[in-house]
Amino acid sequence: MSEAERSWFGGRSQAAVAEDGSADAGPSTLSAELPEDGVAPPSTAQDSQFFYRQKTHRPKDAGGSGFHRLYRSFLAARAALGLALVATQLITAWLGASTSLGPSLLCAAYAMQALGLWLTPRLQRGVSPKALSRISSPHWWLSIGLDLMLFGLLHVLDREAGVNYGALFVLPVLMAGVLSPRLLALATAAMAALLMLGVAAWAMLEGHDVGLRLTQAGLVGSGFFVISLLASELAGRLAREEEAARGSMELARQQAQLNRLVIDEMQEGVLVVDRRGHVRAANPAARQLLADQLPVRAAPFQLRGVMAWLPVVQAVEQGFATAAWPESGHDLVLQFDSGLQRSLRVRMRFTRKQEADAGEDLCVLFLEDSRLLLARSQQEKLAAMGRVSAGIAHEIRNPLAAIDQANALLSEDVMEPRAQQLTRMVASNVQRLKRIVDDVLEVAPGVLTPPVPVDATQLVSETCLDWARTNQLAPGPSDPLSCILPLQPLMVSFDPEHLRRVLVNLLDNALRHAEPGPASVQVLLEAEPADAVAPRWVQLTVFNAGPPIPPEVERHLFEPFFSTRSRGSGLGLYICRELCTRYGAEISYRRSPHAARPGNEFSLKLRPVSSEAAGAAWVHAASAGHMH
Repeated sequence: MSEAERSWFGGRSQAAVAEDGSADAGPSTLSAELPEDGVAPPSTAQDSQFFYRQKTHRPKDAGGSGFHRLYRSFLAARAALGLALVATQLITAWLGASTSLGPSLLCAAYAMQALGLWLTPRLQRGVSPKALSRISSPHWWLSIGLDLMLFGLLHVLDREAGVNYGALFVLPVLMAGVLSPRLLALATAAMAALLMLGVAAWAMLEGHDVGLRLTQAGLVGSGFFVISLLASELAGRLAREEEAARGSMELARQQAQLNRLVIDEMQEGVLVVDRRGHVRAANPAARQLLADQLPVRAAPFQLRGVMAWLPVVQAVEQGFATAAWPESGHDLVLQFDSGLQRSLRVRMRFTRKQEADAGEDLCVLFLEDSRLLLARSQQEKLAAMGRVSAGIAHEIRNPLAAIDQANALLSEDVMEPRAQQLTRMVASNVQRLKRIVDDVLEVAPGVLTPPVPVDATQLVSETCLDWARTNQLAPGPSDPLSCILPLQPLMVSFDPEHLRRVLVNLLDNALRHAEPGPASVQVLLEAEPADAVAPRWVQLTVFNAGPPIPPEVERHLFEPFFSTRSRGSGLGLYICRELCTRYGAEISYRRSPHAARPGNEFSLKLRPVSSEAAGAAWVHAASAGHMH
């Protein structure tokens, strides 16, 4: 942008702002961003893309709000000056002094034009820093140019009177210095100074003694230049301050919105409470923790008056009274009218440090469900224990293999029945330890085997036959194992060995707890219909006839190292759940709803794979194998 088009108030004109659409429909203030109740509106897609919207939420008339305020102020000053000139002419006439018709008419015309321009917004339309940076602009001539001409005519017509109209040139010079570029402001001051000197020179040509008038005109003209430079410098300072303030406000607005987004997405409840128990702000997690059946209204709301929230009110009162709260928090129990009890871990932080002669006005409460804290702590302990167990299992595997090999060599040499019994006992326990080591290493953190398309029908059939032979189950009418499989292949996304491991664990568990009799263990594989294209789930159910699992045992079914057998590792069902979670499957337990054959069911929901995807995966695997 050239110097002639540059102004202090905005390096960009309104036209440029309108062209790229960077100005929005309202000012960018914090009060405009947040509703009156202080609660952020629900997150939208626009909120999620907040950091990618670089040209939205700019202040209206970006770079020109201060300019328009000053422009309207100068218009008001011109209107007041016009009325003052008319009043001066009337008072002069009323006092009986001689007045000329020309200056009176000029003052009246100036007052009408100044009032009309000030009171008519349509005449101000299109004014901008760029418009006042050109001397050819109509807006420049309607204000600054008109003032120079009219005040010059007044000075010429009344050059012999006692009224000094030269002082009026200060207004257009000051207006140009504030609203125009420095070069144009200096040109305006030069025009005013030349008019003053021209009138003085005219009087000198007419033979008047104008020595004093020339001196005054020179001094006044120099003052115009000083006023123009000072006004230009002050306008530049004002423009820089306004730009800095606008940038600070934009940063504050961004920070407020960022804080709102972060707090709203927090799983931990956040409450901002004052001394009277009045909640100033509450995120959705806090409102959920304080709710029983009906959702809690958005802040602001009052904690007092609800019996279930009485422990929270008492905690707030204690915190404000003592200005001390445990760093790790304190557990509170909320008793709702419906009988529901909710234990909360409450941590409290004050807005500023407690002073001897000052009290806290606000405090921030962080609420967490104690059950979630306990579960998270348990998960952390399990993760740590899993890493330690994996390390120990690796260390056990090598000496265990050595013991197994030595026991096998020893069993070949011993002939006594007692010694053979001992070697068999050693071999049995070695195998048991190997299974435990394999179980521990199966769920230890490591590289995840990617899922592949698996024909569940074929895999379940083969696994059931191998399992029946391993457990020496005699085929026939008295066979305790019954399999119901579909005729068509059912493709699922899983690792074949891991799916076989899950099924074998469930079959072992079912046979162990099944009542004796035919078909006491049943395997059912079926597809849940969703639409005509593909099933929603492929369900694998393992049933065993027997008594129900006690409630105190049922709640710990899938926990590690929990077993009802003295020789059990307690990892079977836990491994099943972990493997299902790895491959996006689900495992659940329920009591069988069939009254004719009561028993227990473990169900697996496996993700289906379309035949096209399975074919593509097989082709990819075959090509990879061929390349190797």
